[in-house]
Amino acid sequence: MALLCCHLPTPLGEMLAVASDRGLCLLEFDTQQRIGRELAQVEAARGGPAQEGRNATHDQLAVELAEYFAGRRQRFGVPLDLVGTPFQLAAWQALLQIPYGHTRSYAEQARAIGRPTATRAVAAANGQNKVSIVVPCHRVIGSDGSLTGFGGGLPRKQALLALEGGAVQRDWIADAG
Repeated sequence: MALLCCHLPTPLGEMLAVASDRGLCLLEFDTQQRIGRELAQVEAARGGPAQEGRNATHDQLAVELAEYFAGRRQRFGVPLDLVGTPFQLAAWQALLQIPYGHTRSYAEQARAIGRPTATRAVAAANGQNKVSIVVPCHRVIGSDGSLTGFGGGLPRKQALLALEGGAVQRDWIADAG
């Protein structure tokens, strides 16, 4: 399976996009320290090194990212080829269910995957999300409403949440502890 990678500009910085024949495997800001490790994980899981180039997934992603940052897209349609453990994949599927302009707590995300005591494991899985923005881990915040952990940095998380709604709706009840 061929892995192709290219760089895509966004208003928040250049991003590395890696896609297989099946879909998007990695989308991260170039400045992230973990990008090399994540790329190596994708390459190992998909059987070879990524080559510079683009495919239809990259083209669709470029259009959808431009629409998202212009405020004209709330849901991505680009095909995904996520690389992770079964638990991580479940956590990431729960992220895909958080509506645009809304947030959830890590505890609420844990409940959504049927693992109500796995709040820390869910937070760790979100930290391993290799497809920033499209798999919206930026929509998960602390139970007290605080902005916590985001691989792209908290200023980018804040900017993404502001883009999605100015005053982000907190439609969950704060969890105790």
